[in-house]
Amino acid sequence: MDILFSAKVSERHRDKLKQQFSKQSFIFCDNMVEAEHHLASAEVLVTYGEDLTEVLIGTAERLKWIMVLSAGMDRMPFTAINKKGILVTNARGIHKVPMAEFAISSIMQVSRQTKQLFKNEENHKWDRSVRMQEITGKTMLVAGTGAIGQEVARLAKAFRMKTYGVSRSGKQLEFFDENVTPDEMKRLLPEMDYVVSVLPSTPETKDFFTEEHFKVLPDHAIFLNMGRGSAVSNEVLFNAIQSNEIAHAILDVVEEEPLPLDHPFWDMENVTITPHLSGISPHYQTRALEIFEQNLHIYIQNGTNFINKIDITRGY
Repeated sequence: MDILFSAKVSERHRDKLKQQFSKQSFIFCDNMVEAEHHLASAEVLVTYGEDLTEVLIGTAERLKWIMVLSAGMDRMPFTAINKKGILVTNARGIHKVPMAEFAISSIMQVSRQTKQLFKNEENHKWDRSVRMQEITGKTMLVAGTGAIGQEVARLAKAFRMKTYGVSRSGKQLEFFDENVTPDEMKRLLPEMDYVVSVLPSTPETKDFFTEEHFKVLPDHAIFLNMGRGSAVSNEVLFNAIQSNEIAHAILDVVEEEPLPLDHPFWDMENVTITPHLSGISPHYQTRALEIFEQNLHIYIQNGTNFINKIDITRGY
C-alpha cells in the first residue's frame, strides 16, 4: 500500500512512521507539485487539504482515504471526492489548546489596554490614568461548541465567567451554563460581555453574525473571530465598530486573507488584527500525526470506527 504525503513533515516524524508501520510504503513529498507524480498509485494521501483539486482527484485512481492534517475543510473538492467514495478524516481537535489560549489572552490584552500601554512605552509616556478592566465574573458566548469552543469555555470558567454555547443542535455540554441553537442566540446577546466565534466555513455559517446581532450587543462587548472570516462580513463588522455598537473586535480571520493593506481595519484603534495564527503551536504536527497513526491502525485492520471521519455532504 502506497501512503503518499503532500504535507511536509519532519525527518523525525517520517522515521517514526516508517518504524511503526514497517510493512507499508511511504512516499514523503514537501508539496503537491512533488506528490502529483505519485498520485496514481497512492491508496492513502496525507495533505493539508488546500492543495487538492478535482483534476488531481480524477488522477488518483487507487485513492481510498484522505487524511487532512488540519481542521479546515473549506477548500476541499468534496463533489469529486464523494463521487469516488473516498474516506476523509481530519485533525479536528488538535487546535483546542493554542486557540483557547489565544482567545483568553486576546480578551485579557484588550481588557487590560495592552495596545495603549505598548504605545505609551514606545513614546516613553508614564500614564497611570489608562482605564483597566477585569474579565473575572463576566459573560461569554461561544459560537461553535466543538473541541475548541469547549476548551475556551473551560478556561473561561477559571475566571468564574458565565458561559453560553451556540450550536446547530443546542445540545448541553460541559463547561457551558447554557447551550442554545442559532435561532435562540439573539435573546442572550444583550447580556454578553464577550462573543467568541470558532465557527467552521460552511454554507450554514456564512454571514452567521448579522447587523441585528451587533445592534443588540451591549456597547462594551468584545467580539473575537478566530474560526472563519466568512462568519461575518467585513461591512457588517465595520459598521458595528463605527457605530460604537461594540467596544472592540479581535480578528484572527477575515473575509479576504491576507487583509488588504488599505483596509480601514488596520488603522482602527478598537480593532486588533492577527494573521490567522491562533491555532499555531510547536506541537501541531505531533498531535495531527497521532490521529493519523491511530486511524492508520484502524484502516489496516479494515475497521470503521475512524477518528474525525468527515461527513462529505456537510463538509465537516
